Amino acid sequence: YIGAFAYIGANTIIGDNSKIYPQVYVGDSVSVGSDCVFFPGVKLYFETTIGNRVIIHSGTVVGSDGFGFAPLADGSYNKVSQIGNVIIGNGVEIGANSCVDRGKFSSTILGDGCKIDNLVQIGHNSILGKFCIMAGNSGLAGSVTLGNGVIIGGSASIKDHTTLGDGVTIGAGSGVTGDVEAGKTMLGYPAVEARTALKQWAILK
Repeated sequence: YIGAFAYIGANTIIGDNSKIYPQVYVGDSVSVGSDCVFFPGVKLYFETTIGNRVIIHSGTVVGSDGFGFAPLADGSYNKVSQIGNVIIGNGVEIGANSCVDRGKFSSTILGDGCKIDNLVQIGHNSILGKFCIMAGNSGLAGSVTLGNGVIIGGSASIKDHTTLGDGVTIGAGSGVTGDVEAGKTMLGYPAVEARTALKQWAILK
């Protein structure tokens, strides 16, 4: 199904049984698997690759430029070309008004089964393993790597070039400034292990 005022670019492939709702933009050389659903107003930039059974809600942008600027001597900034793409695995769902930036030179990757809430930012060259969850208003800076089964609470932020191991949980509103070992739960800003954070808060109170 392709709804009214939807646009499908050149050299783009849409798999069987996918639904493209009205006013969806699918750019050139995009690959979409089967049984996908893109709700009104979704924007998929060129060379995006999407697996099967992917649901993307209204207003979400996939493949927009990453935030890359080189400072110049006069204090201004020169834009760094973002020539990578976005790869989304099977069974992924992305909420409304979220953004997934294209990679600078390589790919931004969302693994199979990831669930992304509304108003989530995923920076360029970030890599999400399988079955990760990101709640609303959370964000990954560029080149963040998440293992499998990582859970990130609402409004949490993850510093660039940071790695979170398998099964890590980041509490809502936390700020992660360094790598986190697999299985740990982190709270606070800057984020520390949950038990430590709770002790600190009790002492402060």
